[in-house]
Amino acid sequence: TGGHTTEILRLLSCLSESYSPRHYVLADSDKMSEAKIRSFEQKRAETFSKSQFSLDRIPRSREVRQSWISSVLTTLYSILYSLPLTYKRKPDLILCNGPGTCVPVCLSAFLLGLLRIKRTIIVYVESICRVETLSLSGKILYYFADYFIVQWPELKKKYPKSVYLGRIV
Repeated sequence: TGGHTTEILRLLSCLSESYSPRHYVLADSDKMSEAKIRSFEQKRAETFSKSQFSLDRIPRSREVRQSWISSVLTTLYSILYSLPLTYKRKPDLILCNGPGTCVPVCLSAFLLGLLRIKRTIIVYVESICRVETLSLSGKILYYFADYFIVQWPELKKKYPKSVYLGRIV
C-alpha cells in the first residue's frame, strides 16, 4: 500500500507499450493503491492509446502486526484464492516489489509452472528501502523468482543469486 505501489508504478513507467494488458493484483483491504493505479493508467493511455489494464483483489496475506502463526493461515487462504485468478490470467510475467500480496500470486504462478499448465517468469524487485536485509516477501521469493533484483550492493553480497542494478526506482 502506498510506497510499494509508487515503486512499482515507477518501474512500469519505463516499460514499452508491448507490456499490455497489465493485470494489477491488490489486497482487498488496500484502499490507496487503486486510485494511484487508475491515475497512472489514465496518463499512460494519453501516450499509448491501446493500453489495457485490469484490477483484481485477493485477501491480504498478512496484516500489519498480525501474529506469525495466524499469518501462515491467512497466507494459505490467499494462495488458494490466488490459484484460480492466476490460472484465469495465465500471465507471461509477474513483476512484483515486496508487499505481502505478491507472495500468494507468485507461489500460485510457480505451482502452475510445476504442473506444466503455464510457465510464468517471476521478477522480484526488492524495495529501495531494503539496504541490509531482505523483506519477508523477499526472503520467501528469493527461492522462487527467476530474477531477484536488489538496489544496494550490500544485498548482492549477502544474496548471490540476486542481480544488482543500482537504484532503479
